[in-house]
Amino acid sequence: MRVIAAPDSFKGSLSGPLVARAIARGVRRACPDCIVNEIPIADGGEGTLEALVQARQGEYRAYTVQGPLGQPVAAQLGLIASGRIGVIEMAQASGLLLITPEQRNPLLTSTFGTGELIRAALDLGCQELIITIGGSATVDGGLGMLAALGAKFYDNEHQELAPVGASLAHLAQVDITGLDKRLQTCRITIASDVTNPLCGPTGAAAVFGPQKGATPAMVALLDQGLHNFAQATLTATGVDVLDLPGGGAAGGLGAALIAYAGGVMRSGIDVVLDTIDIDTRLVGASLVFTGEGRMDGQSAQGKAPAGLARRAQAHGCPVVALVGSVGENYEAVFEQGITGVFPVLSAPTDLASAMEHAADSVADTAYRVMHFYLGVTAVAGASPRQ
Repeated sequence: MRVIAAPDSFKGSLSGPLVARAIARGVRRACPDCIVNEIPIADGGEGTLEALVQARQGEYRAYTVQGPLGQPVAAQLGLIASGRIGVIEMAQASGLLLITPEQRNPLLTSTFGTGELIRAALDLGCQELIITIGGSATVDGGLGMLAALGAKFYDNEHQELAPVGASLAHLAQVDITGLDKRLQTCRITIASDVTNPLCGPTGAAAVFGPQKGATPAMVALLDQGLHNFAQATLTATGVDVLDLPGGGAAGGLGAALIAYAGGVMRSGIDVVLDTIDIDTRLVGASLVFTGEGRMDGQSAQGKAPAGLARRAQAHGCPVVALVGSVGENYEAVFEQGITGVFPVLSAPTDLASAMEHAADSVADTAYRVMHFYLGVTAVAGASPRQ
């Protein structure tokens, strides 16, 4: 029989590939002859680059780019489909985890490094880009990214502005005469699980600004600045991004990629599942294991395990989720096709110990679930798919 191990990461503890490896270890303990396909997944946030490159047997290229505060950071981009498609995880260059909590200030952070990775992919001849935009440290409307690709920004007195969040409050004009022309012929897919608009009470500044270090005063300033960005963008490109679903993703980077680079916004998990050709891989599978660090009501809203379960349901594959913990309304995932949810801790413990032994806990839980599955199918007289 064949089993698929397709988990997301347990953030702060295990990467997606390590979770998949632990699941495979537990499954083989219960069923030594079982074929286990390890296919880690992600939903557009951290780990998406690794999931896509591993699934498509691609390669990495390493670069030093500007981090959120202009500091040099090591970042990678992925190449798949024989180098035709470049995969860029903006969190590698402009992510929240690249700066300490004390350094978080969306008036000062920039997506410039993400633009440098895009330029590097274009230099490599990529004809298509997949850009994942979760986990950002920025609310700059994508000014940094655009600046790295040749755009310039001015205030009402035609003074050039730095490509950081604070400049949005003074933005009057976006000059795209120097913008990299290769963007016009490169197909760009934006992978995100965020549908928030650019501005307003559900916009980039109001919803995501505080977690990036914004005070209430900063939120108000940034929200007005994003209105300025929307108006300047309409003048420069003819594209109205003010109320665009997903325009507020990554602090407005979503809107910038759509308006200035012709990007198309798609659900992050759907981009991943299509790129790794999950529907073909699901054919003939007997059981699917997935998982994430914490499963709650939000897990049913575009997160990786629920997106995978919807695909598996169409193939008649039961889906089991192994999780670090469950939260309020986790039952919502059952409506998305997940058959069972199993926390991996077998005894009370502290967080540090749980994270230290996470791989063994995942493997042990996979073993118990697989043993149960084999027993149920035997009692029912059913033969698992070969």
